[in-house]
Amino acid sequence: MASSSRMEANKVCCYAHPDAPLIEDYRAGDQICSDCGLVVGDRVIDVGSEWRTFSNEKSGTDPSRVGGPENPLLNGSDLSTVIGPGRGDASFDDFGVSKYQNRRTMSSSDRALINAFREINGMADRINLAKTIVDRANNLFKQVHDGKNLKGRSNDAISSACLYIACRQEGVPRTFKEICAVSKVSKKEIGRCFKLILKALETSVDLITTGDFMSRFCSNLSLPNMVQKAATHIARKAVELDIVPGRSPISVAAAAIYMASQVNLILCT
Repeated sequence: MASSSRMEANKVCCYAHPDAPLIEDYRAGDQICSDCGLVVGDRVIDVGSEWRTFSNEKSGTDPSRVGGPENPLLNGSDLSTVIGPGRGDASFDDFGVSKYQNRRTMSSSDRALINAFREINGMADRINLAKTIVDRANNLFKQVHDGKNLKGRSNDAISSACLYIACRQEGVPRTFKEICAVSKVSKKEIGRCFKLILKALETSVDLITTGDFMSRFCSNLSLPNMVQKAATHIARKAVELDIVPGRSPISVAAAAIYMASQVNLILCT
């Protein structure tokens, strides 16, 4: 009861019309009685959002001054300083070039992480990988980067290897050749970094089987379901009977698809 009475005592209202609703003038910071127009409160602080943005407003810049969401993978978070370009005559040298370039002060560590995350995201986009795989690859790169385990290796090679590992750990493996096709480094270098990362992070990946690629390969070739079933059976029997020891599961899957296509009179090279 005491708390309720204190709230009533602190409530701002018009002395002549205590029950009248108040109108808030956000520009002036005033609270005005809706009946008589008396200003009953001034210098009121608006605690709401400075700007409103909508999902369909894609053109133009974001007017918000608080920046984007914090990225937990960055060592310095997102609290960086922006140095804007000067505007007066003193801001330019004798050749008319701005002395103060618009730049963001950021640690070299965060800059390396951002570039790697951008590279991973770009590669994933080109081969249509899900965001969960991108997030896992980013986390793997962060662990390798913070542990300084692969000094001397290029970040592009490490990024590619992290994406390859993430694909396998998420159950949607891609071949080294597929990752290499969207990467800036060779398949051999990706393979080296792959082994070094597994050793450095003391992690592992499941062994690749023919079944990991069968569905995707058949889908890419627009083969009917009966061919996929036949190819899966051929590959499984080949492994069980130890006909293809030491052969790559990818090669076994490709051979099984070719055989199943020939049996079903479907042209496939």
